[in-house]
Amino acid sequence: MKIYATYNIKGGVGKTTAAVNLAYLSAADGYRTLLWDLDPQGAASFLFRIKPRIKGGGKALIRGTKALDDAIKGTDFENLDLLPADFTYRNMDLILGANGKPTRKIAQLLRPLAAEYDHVFLDCPPSISLVSENVMHAADVLLVPLIPTTLSVRTLDQLTEFVAGFHGRQPEVRAFFSMVDRRKRLHQDITAKLSAERPGVAATPIPALSLIERMSVERAPVTAFAPRSQAARAFRALWDELDGA
Repeated sequence: MKIYATYNIKGGVGKTTAAVNLAYLSAADGYRTLLWDLDPQGAASFLFRIKPRIKGGGKALIRGTKALDDAIKGTDFENLDLLPADFTYRNMDLILGANGKPTRKIAQLLRPLAAEYDHVFLDCPPSISLVSENVMHAADVLLVPLIPTTLSVRTLDQLTEFVAGFHGRQPEVRAFFSMVDRRKRLHQDITAKLSAERPGVAATPIPALSLIERMSVERAPVTAFAPRSQAARAFRALWDELDGA
């Protein structure tokens, strides 16, 4: 089982969009795929038209009084399941802090699912927190969407340095550019320069397109409702790049 996590300290950079579309493409390629929505806002859960019905909420999952298996829901798409978020996830840092090995709990919860899934995607809330540290320790690949600005590049440097300080196993950090406007010279320059200079930055950018914003109206991945669109082709190219790495 390979675990991918979409993460950035900042919000509004395309984490959920990437998690939803990459998870869909993984499932479409025949991989048994699970997407865990860890954001209390529940955007990924909303996009897949799933309402959480977890008795006891996130507390029950972390404390083990509710099995992860029992909280998983099927989606409308073959091979793709969802572990939905609910608003109790806003307290997950406190819940994790009350457990032994608080930075390893999510990895521990996912371990029994190895026989059931080929790929797991974790859609993470923006922040530096116990939840994000858990995600970093659980993930094999940390997917970092970047808006092509100088400050975003600085954020990637900080994250890479933070992960390098882990003892033992470290996730692979793979960044990709998100919400790229090809009309802007700065976007063109930064995407070209960083992709060429850093091996951990994907060559495929995700463009800023209104069709991607329509996901919240269609309540489905753009790769599902508009599979031949420029947006869907970009996500397909990014997934092929990541899956073939």
